[in-house]
Amino acid sequence: MDAEQWIEFLQMEEHPEGGYYKSSFTSEDGMDFQSHKGERPLYTSIYFLLRSQDLSHFHRLKSDELWYYHAGSALTVHIIDEDGAYRQERLGIAIVDGEKPQVLVPKGSIFGSTVDREDGFSLVGCMVAPGFDYNDFELFTQKQLKADYPQHEEIIERLAYTELP
Repeated sequence: MDAEQWIEFLQMEEHPEGGYYKSSFTSEDGMDFQSHKGERPLYTSIYFLLRSQDLSHFHRLKSDELWYYHAGSALTVHIIDEDGAYRQERLGIAIVDGEKPQVLVPKGSIFGSTVDREDGFSLVGCMVAPGFDYNDFELFTQKQLKADYPQHEEIIERLAYTELP
């Protein structure tokens, strides 16, 4: 299947950070967490699809996010951790080439993703715990990130918005 078939089959919609998504699971159990305002489900999960012409722009969550590879090309997750260190994680199944079928993005990290294969797409799953809520979601502009992380100017210019949508 190609990207458009997956988008249609899974009834995905555009995500504010870029790409397409569809909520797949939300825990029926919830609780209050000290790090979050109000009750959150224990976990939430989505399908996320990114095409090579799309970007998942730099954003941050107050929760851990675990990514799972499903189909298509490998995906690169670009992460600036809370200490300001930058790293890339390749999400895919070519383990001998350094890809991983699961990647954890720790809470508080700034991250985005790309499909590096031209004319490719990647279908992944993302589980957030405690569960995702837009109140815990933060998008960034290039200006904001360059002020804090000037050493990562090149990747910031690639993955951060010039202006927020």
